[in-house]
Amino acid sequence: MPNIIFHPQKFILPNGLSVKGKIGDTILDIALKNKIKMEHACEKSCACCTCHCIIRKGFYSLSPCKEKEEDLLDKAWGLEKYSRLGCQARLGKEDIEVEIPLYTVNHVKESN
Repeated sequence: MPNIIFHPQKFILPNGLSVKGKIGDTILDIALKNKIKMEHACEKSCACCTCHCIIRKGFYSLSPCKEKEEDLLDKAWGLEKYSRLGCQARLGKEDIEVEIPLYTVNHVKESN
């Protein structure tokens, strides 16, 4: 079982979190199972980009990015080279580190 390290995020995860995940689980499902309130406006159907996350370690261990996900990522706030949608990125065998951006296209939170 790979380790998933969620980096600290000011609004939803101030202290960060390290958890175990099963191969094939999505980053979003792992976050939600561990009470991380990661945005997911389309209910995991790959129809928005609110679950955008940045993979800081282990990017190539994840499932390949499909064309639909790539198209949606183009709309994500703070897009980076190693960005993925949490609802689409499935764990492989390697540990990963995930950063959840402070903002999404649909959601801006100014204070706690």
